Amino acid sequence: MSLPPTLDLPACARALRLRTPRGDFAAHESVPPAGTEVRGTALLVPGFTGSKEDFIGLLEPLAAAGFRVLAIDGRGQHESDGPPEENAYAQGELARDVLAQAAAAVEGRRGPAGRLHLLGHSLGGLITRAAVLLDAAPFASLTIMSSGPAAITEEQQVRTKLLIDALLVMDMESVWQAMREYDTRAAAEPARTGSPEVADIAGAPEVPDATGEFLHRRWLGTVPQQLVATGRQLVTEPDRVAELAAVPLPFHVVSGAVDFAWPVPLMDEMAERLGARRTVVAGAGHSPNAERPEETARALADFWASVPD
Repeated sequence: MSLPPTLDLPACARALRLRTPRGDFAAHESVPPAGTEVRGTALLVPGFTGSKEDFIGLLEPLAAAGFRVLAIDGRGQHESDGPPEENAYAQGELARDVLAQAAAAVEGRRGPAGRLHLLGHSLGGLITRAAVLLDAAPFASLTIMSSGPAAITEEQQVRTKLLIDALLVMDMESVWQAMREYDTRAAAEPARTGSPEVADIAGAPEVPDATGEFLHRRWLGTVPQQLVATGRQLVTEPDRVAELAAVPLPFHVVSGAVDFAWPVPLMDEMAERLGARRTVVAGAGHSPNAERPEETARALADFWASVPD
């Protein structure tokens, strides 16, 4: 989970509802400053327990680089509605949502503004991959950020399965409090967790009050069946890299220098299999979009600008 560096939208951005035939989706849109050449549009899809706010740090630098950006709350995430049935969050359904969002994002736009670059962070990388495998035609490129070729590591599978089990028998507030207690203990005894990234769901106890309140509010706003269904995807996802490599799109694999969900060498190998551009953002972990937004935005803009017409 990403900890947004700020919760304030920059002047170039606004909140909106993206209307599609598959429902309305909460979004943040940023646009290049007046007089700046528009070089393309980007659709950003968040990860497990995440939301559009995870990309706030990217909005202004990408707009300044000439890219219009739409960051989305997926079905059942935060401020996007979703039904209380697990089958509504099957990967194929979420992939079709992305295709509907893509169509709405560039509807009526011509020229460079109508060229759509797709990015998926973490779980969003698996969902956007599935969308491209259904239909790559709407997209100029695909960036996979902090997401790997198949299921998450065994250690993270254990934690995710515990979360799923809790969600099946507890209400969202009770699960939140349990996660906070776990993270507090883990922060005090990191050797016991086997992972330095102990705050990937509820956030570390020392996060700013406003951020902590936002994380709590986002958690309570997310449909539990969405978390159960997508959590199961994280622990069962097969390797589909060979399928994706057969798709004639430019690919970009981005990660931090360390990652607890998919080891960095695994993402290196995936990039090689895809013939993808590879960017490792120094000083970042699982969320370079939030931890090093300026550097990450620069790498994204450089890649998108290199994609041929």
